[in-house]
Amino acid sequence: MTSTVQSPVRRTSKPQWPVRNAQGARTGSRVAPLFGLPATGIVALLLYLPFLWTTYISFTEYNGLGSPIWVGLTNYKAMFSDPDLVGALTNTLLWVVGMVTLPVVLGLLVAVLTYGHRWGTWLRLPFLLPYAISGVAVGVIWGFVLQPDGALGQALGFFGLPGASTGWLQAGPGNTLMMIVAVTWQAAGVNALLFVVGLQSIPAEPLEAARLDGAEGFRLFRYHLWPQLRPITTVVIGLSIVGSLKTFDVVWVMTQGGPGTSSETLALSMYKETFVLNDYGQGAAIALFLSLVTFAASVLYLRYQLADGDTR
Repeated sequence: MTSTVQSPVRRTSKPQWPVRNAQGARTGSRVAPLFGLPATGIVALLLYLPFLWTTYISFTEYNGLGSPIWVGLTNYKAMFSDPDLVGALTNTLLWVVGMVTLPVVLGLLVAVLTYGHRWGTWLRLPFLLPYAISGVAVGVIWGFVLQPDGALGQALGFFGLPGASTGWLQAGPGNTLMMIVAVTWQAAGVNALLFVVGLQSIPAEPLEAARLDGAEGFRLFRYHLWPQLRPITTVVIGLSIVGSLKTFDVVWVMTQGGPGTSSETLALSMYKETFVLNDYGQGAAIALFLSLVTFAASVLYLRYQLADGDTR
């Protein structure tokens, strides 16, 4: 009886990336940046070049036809001397405070109350559905609700409650507050979803230990859940700040910045100057100012959060 001896299988090793050439240089490190050139070119073409062009236009007198005429800081002087800009800036800050407060608090409340519930997904669904519709649709719906003799006024009148004849959108700052409520109806659901993601990332063992120690209800939330929700809270508030500074569609559909300029925001002022009054230079100046305000607010908020996180 003969036995066959199997020869060991040779395993060929594959070269690791990046490959080194004869001189020991890493060839992959030279090739890798080339793969980023198409994406860099697209970003430069669609983002940086328009920004530079807008910056140039803000120093010119331009109506969209012909060639821009250089006027230096004239547009900026006119912008900061315009009393309507103060009102637009005030309304924009009101939007920031409102959007950081109402949708974030409501979203957090919905997430905490429904998390772990048997029907939690279905309880959150009515809050999430409005996020699927556009801001224009939100403005149309709530414009119908808040207009004189609208759905809200008729409902209050039917039940004999005060406020049936109130012009909810007829005077500031009440009209801005009502529009913040409208956007809260749309944004609270997605904030709740983000907070649920944050709750799911919290380890179960510390919470069980806290419950064994007698922590329940608000005490459990205040000392155990809320500190661990800090990362996702930073994201939610940051998105709310940036979104509120750029608010346009809901305001344009519901009031068009009126009556007069009582509900106008910086984004709406930019649109009116550019596309209604055909003053592209003034509109570009407001656009650049709004961009700088958004950038500064984002940087200051993130620096504050990071610095506060390092001290913990």
